Amino acid sequence: MTVYNFAAGPATLPDPVIKQIQEELPSLQGSGMSILEISHRSQMFDNIINTAKQDIKDLMHVPDNYHILFFQGGGTGQFAAVPMNLATNHHRIALLDSGHWATRAGDEAANLGVKVDVLDSTKDQHYQELPHMPHAISADNYDYLHITTNNTIEGTAYHQLPEHGNVTLVGDLSSNFMAEEYRVEDFGLIFGGVQKNLGPAGVTVVIVRDDLVKHVDHIPSILNYELFIKKNSMFNTPPVFAIYATGLVLKWLKQQGGIAGIEALNQKKSSLLYDFLDESKLFHNNIKKSDRSLTNIPFKTDDPDLDKQVIAAADQAGLKNLKGHRSVGGLRASLYNAMPLAGVSALVDFLHHFEKQH
Repeated sequence: MTVYNFAAGPATLPDPVIKQIQEELPSLQGSGMSILEISHRSQMFDNIINTAKQDIKDLMHVPDNYHILFFQGGGTGQFAAVPMNLATNHHRIALLDSGHWATRAGDEAANLGVKVDVLDSTKDQHYQELPHMPHAISADNYDYLHITTNNTIEGTAYHQLPEHGNVTLVGDLSSNFMAEEYRVEDFGLIFGGVQKNLGPAGVTVVIVRDDLVKHVDHIPSILNYELFIKKNSMFNTPPVFAIYATGLVLKWLKQQGGIAGIEALNQKKSSLLYDFLDESKLFHNNIKKSDRSLTNIPFKTDDPDLDKQVIAAADQAGLKNLKGHRSVGGLRASLYNAMPLAGVSALVDFLHHFEKQH
């Protein structure tokens, strides 16, 4: 039985990458040492981390005035790192509340003493559509505007960025990082955990414009952008294996036609499932169509007990991890970069058959 993993993260990895890791695990590049045991101070790892940086630069067309950094702590760590490093002028940020992770980012900034102005929220609409800018804002008032480009739990995404004037835009791209194209130069800073589209859990990529990096007093070294730039992301022992595996996925992405190529495939995958849901008399997706995510698709029946039956039957059929987030319920299919079209076809066939039986 073929197994397809629809987990929201850590998520499925490309089969060729898994096979390469398996082949190289006992002896990396003929060294006699595993990637699990090489030193992060070795020339071998220098090559791995620098190649990964260059591949990110190539894939995302990162301008020369941006730094690419590797952190630990996930997106949650960056909820603290970003205000500590950037909210140093006005100590005030703007935020568009599009769901759980946007709220968490705002709460962390507020916990650090930063004033957080929520400009718009769709909480009253159960986050089934995106918030938008209600008025123009100015860099005279805000250090930056924080957005979550893709909402993993709620299933919405900004396919066009909100107008933000001259205010620095910070984007949490964790769940659609390199799954669809954005212009890096539209952001002052981007961050994203790799465990959804780019690799195993343990590494977070930060892309930050150099004019935003400055010396900041009283900040933990492990979250300090200036220090991580100076140390090439190796102030402490980095997540060596996770960076290595991410590097392999980046090479695989290039073979898929880069981000443009994988976005076209993601469009095809998501359309296949959305088209079924829109025609279904049993299952439904309540997200505003123009705001629908390419990577995270929540759906449900009108009966929570029936939802549980679907999840259990799907699991038996090899369609794994379809349970929706506890705050939303129902089901959720995460169609990240490594999910093949065949997996989505198998899911649609299963749901169609289940619907006929019920």
